[in-house]
Amino acid sequence: MRIASIDIGTNTVLLLVADIQPDGSLEVIRDEHFIGRLGKGVDEHGIIQKETFLRIQEILSRLKSIANSCNVDHISACGTSALRDAQNRQEFIDFIREKLALDIHIITGNEEAALTYLGAVSDSPPNGESESLAVLDIGGGSTEIVVGSGTTVVSSISTDIGSVRLTERILKTSPPTNDALEHAAALVQDHVRNFPPLPPKTKLIGVAGTLTTLAALDLHLPTFERNLVNRHTLPVKTIDRIFQELRPLTLEQLKGYPQIHPSRADILLAGIIILREILRKLNISTITVSDRGLRYGIARRAAQIVFNNPI
Repeated sequence: MRIASIDIGTNTVLLLVADIQPDGSLEVIRDEHFIGRLGKGVDEHGIIQKETFLRIQEILSRLKSIANSCNVDHISACGTSALRDAQNRQEFIDFIREKLALDIHIITGNEEAALTYLGAVSDSPPNGESESLAVLDIGGGSTEIVVGSGTTVVSSISTDIGSVRLTERILKTSPPTNDALEHAAALVQDHVRNFPPLPPKTKLIGVAGTLTTLAALDLHLPTFERNLVNRHTLPVKTIDRIFQELRPLTLEQLKGYPQIHPSRADILLAGIIILREILRKLNISTITVSDRGLRYGIARRAAQIVFNNPI
């Protein structure tokens, strides 16, 4: 069965087209990435801006055309933190349904965590069903961490702090002041204060743009290469080194790095701050990068429903 899954996040809009087998294995046909900034201004004003309606409509129209050109059997679209928070979320959903005949399902933070876990482990078979895995997803509006064993979720936690939200609240200059950086770190510390410790010997996997950008920077990739970024290991000392290198730079200087998407440059420091504070809180020394995540979990869940077969 060929499924298209669309992850409508606070910062990005992602498409996966894949052939799914009854056992949950998948073959990637298309994997597309757009910066949509759905959550721009949502934290401050509580609503999705009118110009954002049109921007996201254009992106979703392109993604739906790609999906249809691949002759998909089913399209599943999910919205996350920005849509959970926006007071006019139903107006936005109705607008997209009217314009594109596309239904968007808003998922909870815990659903997002579980589906992200399912996607992140889809190409990382454990050493055994008893191996403990954890997946960290730093989004634009929220951050989730989910612990599991094999493909089974054991626990999850979600907090309303993400790279876009943290940037809009505190990191308003480029480069940010030292006081702003300290304030941002303190806010993240407050949000992750209740994160429980991970089980012993847990392998931590990180998904989403902050992690994949850090991997590309560490590897000095002139262009993004998924096969090199995926499963790349980042020690804390490497993350700290990159952070210290980037923190004094202006937005234009950050955009000059080939590894940093121009539309992600303004929120990258915020994402790294969140990552550093979580690794410190969990006392973790390394994290493995995955270029998979929620869109892969959405596809696998759709396959579960269609095939009536738990993965």
